[in-house]
Amino acid sequence: MGDPMAEYTTRLQKQESEIRTLSAEIESLKSPEELGFSPHLEGLREENNKLKYRLNVLKRSLQEERSQSNKTMININQRLQEVFGEAIRAACPDLDNPPLAVTPNQQAKFGDYQCNSAMALAQMLKSKGVKVNPREIAEKIVQHIPDNELIQKTEIAGPGFINVHLRRSYVSKLLTNLLLNGVQPPPLAARKKVVIDFSSPNIAKEMHVGHLRSTIIGDSVCRLFEFLGYEVLRLNHVGDWGTQFGMLIAHLQDKFPNYLSESPPIGDLQAFYKESKKRFDEDEVFKKRAYQCVVRLQSKDSDFIKGWNLICDVSRSEFQKVYNCLGIKIIERGESFYQEMMTAVVKELEEKGLVEMDEGRKIMFAPGQSIPLTLVKSDGGYTYDTSDLAAIHHRLFTEKADIIIYITDSGQGTHFQLVFAAAQLIGWYDPKVTRVEHAGFGVVLGEDKKKFKTRSGDTVRLMDLLDEGLKRSMDKLKDKERDKILSPEELLLAQSSVAFGCIKYADLSHNRINDYIFSFDKMLDDRGNTAAYLLYALTRIRSISRLANISEAALWKAAETTEVLLDHDKEWKLGKCILRFPEVLQKVLEDLLLHTLCDFLYELATTFTEFYDSCYCVEKDRQTGEVVKVNMWRMLLCEATAAIMAKGFDILGITPVSRM
Repeated sequence: MGDPMAEYTTRLQKQESEIRTLSAEIESLKSPEELGFSPHLEGLREENNKLKYRLNVLKRSLQEERSQSNKTMININQRLQEVFGEAIRAACPDLDNPPLAVTPNQQAKFGDYQCNSAMALAQMLKSKGVKVNPREIAEKIVQHIPDNELIQKTEIAGPGFINVHLRRSYVSKLLTNLLLNGVQPPPLAARKKVVIDFSSPNIAKEMHVGHLRSTIIGDSVCRLFEFLGYEVLRLNHVGDWGTQFGMLIAHLQDKFPNYLSESPPIGDLQAFYKESKKRFDEDEVFKKRAYQCVVRLQSKDSDFIKGWNLICDVSRSEFQKVYNCLGIKIIERGESFYQEMMTAVVKELEEKGLVEMDEGRKIMFAPGQSIPLTLVKSDGGYTYDTSDLAAIHHRLFTEKADIIIYITDSGQGTHFQLVFAAAQLIGWYDPKVTRVEHAGFGVVLGEDKKKFKTRSGDTVRLMDLLDEGLKRSMDKLKDKERDKILSPEELLLAQSSVAFGCIKYADLSHNRINDYIFSFDKMLDDRGNTAAYLLYALTRIRSISRLANISEAALWKAAETTEVLLDHDKEWKLGKCILRFPEVLQKVLEDLLLHTLCDFLYELATTFTEFYDSCYCVEKDRQTGEVVKVNMWRMLLCEATAAIMAKGFDILGITPVSRM
């Protein structure tokens, strides 16, 4: 849904432009007899008055909504864009969709934000034959800035940059709202449904380091959408169907002939898979029987379905160990779920004349794609293409998703391009209405910059990696002699918080599109942009009030009665940094690049350190160490920083501890 106020304003501007044109035409008529009455002009004027009335109603409604929604955080950048959008439309009424650029100012001495639209507007006017100096446009924009609560002053610099200084009282008020109401996201225009497809391991195979990225990134993307108020369906599209199950069931029958009456003790499913694959590759009789098992499984023979379920259950319990460690909640909906739907999908495509025959295969070309989708193999079996088409159809029409996101490695990018292009060709969704995208990621490399493997060259098992993380985390805590300070329970909590937090953060703090080097030494380092440093920073911030004997109730009371002063440069810098949180989340929502959030948390922690080093929060007697003065407004800044950091960690799936 678009912004109704922007829509009315655009229509109003077009009509006013038309009225001016028509009025000019009538004025230019030489003969008074020719002047006459223009019903078109009168109609436009009447419609114009109605639009002005609706626009004023909307403006009043927006003002009322803003005054009532002070419980939620405000995206300052978005609010400035609204203000400057209105100013630009008033300054340049003849331009359709004028460019709007508002960004945080990179140099604090020039202001807090900057509007850089004047240069682009000058180019736009030049293309229409109107030559105007960008600085003149900037001056005109400033003249048309509407009354607002957030801008203290503006300054025009260079060729036409508009530097914006925020009101300190406004920033202080927003910080008080945050302290009283907690970290609440800005209100949503509409609560959309989001389907996120992530993790997706294969049954009968161990989860390996490749699944780590999909699982961690997918969980964090889910947490972001959930926090912002969307309805999120977390789906695990496991590989639980296909010809490999024929060989697994045939091997199960041979190794555990009583599997129907006694639960088979399959200890190591990976070894079981390798044994069956070896037999399949080397024994023609076994291979033939494996194919017969596939046919019996696909025809839903109860004995074969039971064998398939047994194998799936063993895998599920192994997957769940990983999900428990990482705190992942996910609903399994594997390839088998879509089996019945595939026939209907192929039939629909055939009826629409989109299917071609190619050497016994049924294929389909999507527009702009040189590779076809294979819908039905020459042996009559379905493919990944068919199951993903059935899945996207189900998500669009049964789940009624407004947003669908697939989180897999970048190598599957071409496959998803084909699936999305096909779904659009069939008419299942319009990309202007429904957001469907593949969030791809690079591979995990070892410290030798080659694909991450064990010394023997095998893929690294995910559980082995997580166990190693726990061991190294405990070693690190003991090196720091935390075992002498923390209780055994606190030590265990710190161990898992650091281990799993560091593994997640090391992944999420890198641009997901790039490959990244997995290094326990780097991720457990408590210096620089790491989870270890940030977890420690948050614990330290939270300890400030505790060590000053200030209770939560006292902080709450102070938030109600104490103004958050921002007179010192470092107080001002920290206050603005805290309030950039909604802007950062909006950017991540748009591009799904979570390292932006990690960079923000690191910037917040370092900005807090600057503030704490320069501004006394608690003043103590140098001789006795007793607290002699508490600067409560600064304690409130500490509290606001901790609240934002904790919420940032929550979105990243990291669990901080009170002591470490």
